Amino acid sequence: MAREPLSVVVITFNNADTLDACLAEVAWAEEIVVLDSGSTDATVAIAQRHGARVATHPFDDYGPQKQRAIDLATHDWILNLDADEILSPGTREVIEDALQAPRHAGFRLPRRERMFWTVQHRRSWRNGHLRLFDRRRGRMNDVEVHAAVEVEGPVRTLHRADFINDGDGDIATRVEKINRYTTGMVAYKLRKRQRFTGVRMVLYPPVFFLRQYIGKRYFLNGWAGFIASVTGAFYAFLKYAKLHEARQTRRQRD
Repeated sequence: MAREPLSVVVITFNNADTLDACLAEVAWAEEIVVLDSGSTDATVAIAQRHGARVATHPFDDYGPQKQRAIDLATHDWILNLDADEILSPGTREVIEDALQAPRHAGFRLPRRERMFWTVQHRRSWRNGHLRLFDRRRGRMNDVEVHAAVEVEGPVRTLHRADFINDGDGDIATRVEKINRYTTGMVAYKLRKRQRFTGVRMVLYPPVFFLRQYIGKRYFLNGWAGFIASVTGAFYAFLKYAKLHEARQTRRQRD
């Protein structure tokens, strides 16, 4: 039985360090669409070398930019990847099986994180992300910073498949990303009027650490898992600390 044709969608900006590995693992797809936002390195040349259809649009926000790339695709079934994400061996076969007369609107793929000098252990918990979907039944939501695909219809997790997020090669990069993401979340959190930020700032980080290190078995990753759990707890702390700061600043102005 023939499977549904697939379009792989990637947005880029100066991703020459990771894009080659990303696109090499999806060369089997019927189409690769790369939407670039003005790269000054070799990103566009790498995409063209892999036979991708490349377009350019200025970047305004993650969700809208991803949706533009999805809209450029030819086929209904979309595999949505970031430029620093790589399909693991064997994932192609699982995806192709799932696309034979699919009865779901989308499929989650477990994600393994790069933990600095190593990659997340397969027996630690892998969060599932909706990356394979029918665009006739789904699109990007408008959540700031962490925008994601939402679909109308049933969704299944492809447990035998996964992909690796290869973006955080060192601790400095992880901390820089945490600072950027938490700053971007402040306006969204202010609009939601989230309550008890002080209590959350105190209690949630240690709970987050224990959930990651023990509950999700990050201890299987050695010191890298410990550091990843600590920086994750720092992320949890910083987003509420910045929200608390923004509210205090607003009160002083008022």
